[in-house]
Amino acid sequence: MIKYLGSKRRLVPRIVALVSAIPGARTVLDLFTGSTRVAQGLKGAGFHVTANDLASYSEVLATAYIATDAARAPVADWAAKLEVLDRLPDVRGYVTRTFCEEARYFQPANGQRIDAIRAGIDRVAESPAERAVLLTALLEAADRVDSTTGLQMAYLKSWAPRSHRPLVLRMPELLRGPGVATRADAGEFVAAAGPFDVAYLDPPYNQHSYYSNYHIWETLVRGDAPEAYGIARKREDCRSTKSAFNQRPRAWDALRAVVEGVNARHLLLSFSNEGFFTDAEIRRLLDDRFGEVAVIPVDSPRYVGARIGIHNPKGERVGAVSHVRNTELLFLAGPDAQEIADASGARKMGAALTASGGR
Repeated sequence: MIKYLGSKRRLVPRIVALVSAIPGARTVLDLFTGSTRVAQGLKGAGFHVTANDLASYSEVLATAYIATDAARAPVADWAAKLEVLDRLPDVRGYVTRTFCEEARYFQPANGQRIDAIRAGIDRVAESPAERAVLLTALLEAADRVDSTTGLQMAYLKSWAPRSHRPLVLRMPELLRGPGVATRADAGEFVAAAGPFDVAYLDPPYNQHSYYSNYHIWETLVRGDAPEAYGIARKREDCRSTKSAFNQRPRAWDALRAVVEGVNARHLLLSFSNEGFFTDAEIRRLLDDRFGEVAVIPVDSPRYVGARIGIHNPKGERVGAVSHVRNTELLFLAGPDAQEIADASGARKMGAALTASGGR
């Protein structure tokens, strides 16, 4: 999986445990699926998952991992195409110029591999599922050789050791079973979709935009060549693509509209104590809509970029680290929420994961 800010990798076992403890739960909506890590965990546990997000790269990941059934897909044929793509001659294109020469996200040799493979995918992909799988392989290969702390708002002053490795495509580990991938605004989606047994919500919780944080993945998936700006060489449309969830004056109304509009018997919401809203505010919102709420706090380390300090564009350290841990909050809302939370063992699991660092 790609490195991703706010990834719920450490929370997946307890999220799956909570959903599995809900009587009769079969269908799950992952409304802000992002890297699809939670959706994959739920699909792997046997749930029928609908994975939604507004990002193009997220739709590709969801199409590969959630909507594609490994038992029915021509996996051997796709793997053979990846071998062909891996042997294409280098091309110095947009990625090399923008993200290797004007910026330093990838070594130029790997940038030329990315340019060659991305163009090749458009030539050989014969279906949406095949295209998604090939693009997923490219995203994951590029992520393994980048020179960042996991965000594309900046790159490291000195090349990361992994960036010197050659880019190599690998066949994604697809999952058995059906699922659905969609790309839609969360508010518009819940107004028309459902019912679901469970809805899982992991909305953006502060001012940091995922669209800007992962602009390279958006560009790779779209295959376009947008005007870029700044040291980070972000897409020009990053200036105008803003989510209501990233804007404090609009975020509460956006969250409330989703919570009140979602057609699900139970709702599971993850939020951080670094977010715009307090746990008391969220609890009241969920209680008004679902009637019963259980809260599970999870102590977590902050992402690596927040732990190495604040640096200026020259790479010079200019600020101190304020804190290295935060608290993730899991809110389960719906009938018998507290009983379900207790039965799932999520609290004990949380203590064990906290003691082990969650890895």
